[in-house]
Amino acid sequence: MAPANQTQETVCVMDASGRLGSTLVHRLLHRGYTVHAALQSQSHGDLSVVKSLESKRVRVFRSDLLDYHSITEALKGCSALFYCFEPPLDHPSYDEFMGEVEVRAAHNVLEACAQTDTIHKVVFTSSVTAVIWRDDLTTSTYSTDFDERNWSDINLCKNLKLWHALSKTLAEKTAWALAMDRGLNMVSINGGLLMGTHLTITHPYLKGAAEMYENGVLVTVDLKFVVDAHICVFEDSSAYGRYLCFNRVINCNQDALELAHMLSPPPPANVANLEDDTTVYQQRITNKKLNKLMVDFDTGLQLH
Repeated sequence: MAPANQTQETVCVMDASGRLGSTLVHRLLHRGYTVHAALQSQSHGDLSVVKSLESKRVRVFRSDLLDYHSITEALKGCSALFYCFEPPLDHPSYDEFMGEVEVRAAHNVLEACAQTDTIHKVVFTSSVTAVIWRDDLTTSTYSTDFDERNWSDINLCKNLKLWHALSKTLAEKTAWALAMDRGLNMVSINGGLLMGTHLTITHPYLKGAAEMYENGVLVTVDLKFVVDAHICVFEDSSAYGRYLCFNRVINCNQDALELAHMLSPPPPANVANLEDDTTVYQQRITNKKLNKLMVDFDTGLQLH
């Protein structure tokens, strides 16, 4: 259910330069919110299309996630923050140093929210990779599904060079520690692999994809669904804690082949030889918590 004063509410989306952030801006405007769209200060992009359509209800800010004061400027007058980290242009790839960058960014953002009196909720975008990477992932001793209570093991991520999982785990833990210490109302969305036309086989989420697939935890999410999830947990006052967010499980050969053909570069021709494999791996991850919350969510609601 949407807040009664929705048309008068101002929220911030940071970073609004990525696919998730920019789509969130569009959807929030559609639902009647005024939006502060915070872009990376060094970004070459802008939201001129959005500004031309909704110039009275969107303001664009240039923010550096490592610059506390530029963050506070974007948050002024906002009641909530949707935070989705985008790698900076001068450090675009996930490596052993990205964790430090993402942790510093999360710390600055949460501290800025704590110092902004008008902020009453933070929706923090994290990842399924912050949940599933544990020593028992590849063993049969883990008898229950992975859910929001699980955290990836930091040492395992380091040893296997799972830099995306490491960064997301460290950043989310930093955010939760600050939120609890500062009394911030925070909810996290731990999304699966975000599908799209420009997805490549080198995407950092896919490091360890074979292990995820064989252990029933390789999951994907459509852009519309993950955006709906962000808005739902914001608008629903009963939302709390972490939410695993995915709408497809890749656990059989047909699904794996479909995913492979969506990636670039395309798979080698001999991948077709695997089409006779009928193995179906047991799903070992659940998103029941989010599905229950979204039962009554009105995705088409708009209040202007």
